[in-house]
Amino acid sequence: MTVAQTDSGREGADGEGGMAGADDAYTPSQRRIERERHKRARARRATAIAALSTLVTAAVLYLVVVDAPGWPRTKETFFSAQYAREAFPKVLDGLWLNIRLLFVCGAAVLVLGMLIAIARTLRGPVFFPLRVLAAAYTDFFRGLPLIINLMIVVLGVPALRLQGVTVDPVLLGGTALTLTYAAYVAEVFRAGIESVHPSQRAAARSLGLTNRQALRYVVLPQAVRRQVPPLLNDLVSLQKDTGLVSIGGAIDAVRAADIIVGRSLNYTPYIVAGLLFVALTIPMTRFTDWVTARMDRQRAQGGIL
Repeated sequence: MTVAQTDSGREGADGEGGMAGADDAYTPSQRRIERERHKRARARRATAIAALSTLVTAAVLYLVVVDAPGWPRTKETFFSAQYAREAFPKVLDGLWLNIRLLFVCGAAVLVLGMLIAIARTLRGPVFFPLRVLAAAYTDFFRGLPLIINLMIVVLGVPALRLQGVTVDPVLLGGTALTLTYAAYVAEVFRAGIESVHPSQRAAARSLGLTNRQALRYVVLPQAVRRQVPPLLNDLVSLQKDTGLVSIGGAIDAVRAADIIVGRSLNYTPYIVAGLLFVALTIPMTRFTDWVTARMDRQRAQGGIL
């Protein structure tokens, strides 16, 4: 065997030993294996306890409700399968109106709320009247109960008999919803705008941007990104409150259920309408929670300014 072959064999052995050492470096220790096994066992135990406690709680609630003296009458009045089957398709058709109101009013609320928030944050004495009007708008419609606003708009506007003004309860109800929720959303946007540090605007101005450009390209993107969770919460509330347009006679899910209840004197259609609203709200709520958790993680990692 030559010296080169000997050296080569030694280098190969060293390489194999290095690779083996690298593999050994990634082998978890016995203590870590035990720790991971303990964590998994603790997670399984916690899951089992949570499931057991949930079952016990559900069983107790079921027994309390079923053993109540008035349960048979309540079951017949509120949980009738016959009236549920009758009401479901009609209530579902009415829910389509609520969904359309949610999308149209939601878009209008975001635009109007943004404009009001910008008006409230404008600087300079020349904009003082605009700031006062924006503040008065938000104070008035945030303080006015939504149901009263709906009655005033839906019932009061047609009574004026104005030429060229619609009397459609759907349009009037959507207008009332937009007016009220725009005030809430404006405060959300304003909080986001004011949360941006003044140095951001100053840096933008030092780079040659005008006040309008600094607001558009620097301040507003950060403000909107920070306020996404509360904005989504407002949209969830708007989705539920679209059912209030029924006070003007619009045939939405609530009104469709009310018509059946008035004819049958059975309140099961209300339960059907409520469950449909819940089924529509839960995905939006879970999406809001996911966005909030994601933004919290990014903020903890320094990903959000």
